[in-house]
Amino acid sequence: MRELIDGLLQSAQNNGMELYGVHAYRRGEEPVERRLRSDDRENLWSVSKTFVSVALGIAEAEGRLALDDPALKYYPELKGTAAPGLEQVTLRHLLTMTSGSPHSWFADEPVVVPDLAADFFATPLAHEPGSHFSYTGTGPYVAARALRAATGASVRDYLMPRVFGPLAIHNPQWHTCPLGYPVAESDLFLRTSELARFGRLLLDDGRHEGRQLVPAGYCARIAAESVATVNDPEDQEFRLAPRYGLGAWCGDGDGTFSMAGRYGQFCIVSPPREAVVTITAHVEAGSARTSITTLVTEELLNRL
Repeated sequence: MRELIDGLLQSAQNNGMELYGVHAYRRGEEPVERRLRSDDRENLWSVSKTFVSVALGIAEAEGRLALDDPALKYYPELKGTAAPGLEQVTLRHLLTMTSGSPHSWFADEPVVVPDLAADFFATPLAHEPGSHFSYTGTGPYVAARALRAATGASVRDYLMPRVFGPLAIHNPQWHTCPLGYPVAESDLFLRTSELARFGRLLLDDGRHEGRQLVPAGYCARIAAESVATVNDPEDQEFRLAPRYGLGAWCGDGDGTFSMAGRYGQFCIVSPPREAVVTITAHVEAGSARTSITTLVTEELLNRL
């Protein structure tokens, strides 16, 4: 794997891409890591979405909620102002980007309304829930606040004793909205090595050092319970893969899924390859010849 990583780094350099660190693990072998700068905590951007998904999966196993619960169940104070049809939107729809809502917000944008969740539920639907993929940060944010209503803990605090603590991820920072809730869809800050441990946890069916931290079945569900990201041939929706699962991008149905964030943050979990590839970076854009997504897939993942 060392040669593959070295090849990826050379290709990235040739294409003007700034990688911070690459970590590759294949079951039965020692992990290999290459660093181009110190292993500082970086904004994972949309990789954060998978952490929200895992938190909800754990809460479901604990009987706190169900992914097929209507999201409004956890916002009783907003039922009176919710637009028609919003009562059909489930937590699953929020995680898979299929709420049918045209509401769009991402954590790098200012919050210009008093309450993002209230604004989401008050916005009329554009599509029937479950029928249309539209990538946005609103869904994971609303889902994370539902977790707070169900458990009494923010998504960060809920994961502290269940995932972060056991993985020796000490005091992770997760930016919050003006109301004090983690923005959830983005802005979780971790080191390459810390994210790699999370990826390995999911590869190992949620087990770490003999403890079942995440329900084993949920790790497989992340990719198995996916939706198509192409709504029609003329659709211009943002997509990195043909399918999107429970908080991660999915490929051809072999169970591989990719946590992917802006500027080249990746944690790719591939059960058929028994491997995890983790990258932190700051890639403003690819060259005219390729993208960081294509480079990682062709130079590293497909050769494992």
